[in-house]
Amino acid sequence: MVDDKTSGGGGLSEAVKPHYHGHRERARDRFNTVGGDALADYELLELLLHIILPQKDTKQLAKELIAKFGSFSEVLGATPRRLAEVKGLGAISITHLKVAQAVAQRYGRDQIVADKPLLGSWSQLIDYCTAQMAYETIEQFRILFLDKKNRLIADEVQQTGTVDHTPVYPREVIRRTLELSATALILVHNHPSGDPAPSSADVRMTREIADIAKPLGITLHDHIIIGKSGHTSLRALKLL
Repeated sequence: MVDDKTSGGGGLSEAVKPHYHGHRERARDRFNTVGGDALADYELLELLLHIILPQKDTKQLAKELIAKFGSFSEVLGATPRRLAEVKGLGAISITHLKVAQAVAQRYGRDQIVADKPLLGSWSQLIDYCTAQMAYETIEQFRILFLDKKNRLIADEVQQTGTVDHTPVYPREVIRRTLELSATALILVHNHPSGDPAPSSADVRMTREIADIAKPLGITLHDHIIIGKSGHTSLRALKLL
């Protein structure tokens, strides 16, 4: 692991300005012209690394990170331990990458917290859940608690598990729903394997929660499974 310290003082003179400064200016100009969506993953990551490592040439580092982890999102979602395996990243720069991930997740959450029915912004909900969970290395079971107008009351991770299993206790789900005075739920969990296809255990657990919730006037809208390759809705599959 390398040290992230950068030199202090004023700007570099034109005579000693590193060769990559002109490249950085061109990269920023390209971003300002075409926007982030038009950039390759390594190009966007390179721009982020410009901020984190201002005194280093980060183009090759960005390419190495994408090659190791697969995509921009997978780089941000990688654990600090795995990021530390990459030459050129130290403790400070790894923390800054995790801050960038948290910023992206908070932005996504705020897009769905507005005072409007959550079911009316389904694509934003899927984008949010994907950003939160698709690149986690262990399974995570989260619950979106809604009021009678289907507005979000709370978004909570109830359980985390292993790479392929998360223990879920239906009665605990209902207990927490009653504590929050929620009247509807959306269940969400991720498959670290990347395949969002539901297992028989996923279907069984979902139906058990629905059966307990219904007599209490609690609606289970859906159970969404998030994977790197996409998402699956148990309601859309008519499994709920």
